[in-house]
Amino acid sequence: MRTPLLVANWKMNKQIAEAQAFAEDFLPRVQGVKDVEIVICPPFTALEAVRRSLQGSLVKLGAQDVFWEEKGAYTGEVSPSMLLDAGCSYVIIGHSERRQILGERDVDINRKLKAALEGGLTPILCVGETLQERENNRALEIVKGQINEDLQGLRLEEPNLVVAYEPVWAIGTGVNASPDDAQEMIGFIRSLLARNLGKTLADEICILYGGSVKPENTAQFMAEADVDGALVGGASLQAESMARIVRFKEP
Repeated sequence: MRTPLLVANWKMNKQIAEAQAFAEDFLPRVQGVKDVEIVICPPFTALEAVRRSLQGSLVKLGAQDVFWEEKGAYTGEVSPSMLLDAGCSYVIIGHSERRQILGERDVDINRKLKAALEGGLTPILCVGETLQERENNRALEIVKGQINEDLQGLRLEEPNLVVAYEPVWAIGTGVNASPDDAQEMIGFIRSLLARNLGKTLADEICILYGGSVKPENTAQFMAEADVDGALVGGASLQAESMARIVRFKEP
């Protein structure tokens, strides 16, 4: 049985004081929530402050990116061991904004995945198609290519990988994939994971939906058989809305 996973991706938002204020507001709102795993991914500058704020709670800390080398002359980069040292247990890899805006390639994402796993972090691998690719009926082809290239040479003995399907056309636009759209693609992704990693692991790996997730639509997506959680962007910046997403099972 896969435990629902709700991940807050703050992107390039919140200074340290704002991050601390969020944690102080958020934690009481999710106190007593059971059978759900919660991860907050602040910007690098706020990791330590959020780590301190989350101490004693069940909420996990994650980062928004990682580099594939352990140390060296890589100005501006952060290694897996640095993130582990900062208290992270998760890291987002291959987010569409890094692919689209910063030109991150699948070969880079593959190296980051391997480094994160070897370093003891659980990577959240993001995949998804653009609007033009979907309109050209290439959505399945694009996601298949991303999964196959990103997982090239990857060997897992346990399901310490998360995949997030984020249709690029639905991120920050207010336009959602329908729950049926999400289930179709996420079911397809699970079949690709089975081919790459084996069916047993594929059945245990959490696959999230990400793309204008809100408190009002979370339960609809979570009702789908293969949707195990959400990667939340804008709605995760407010403690009240993120808490409502976490409590999606409640009326």
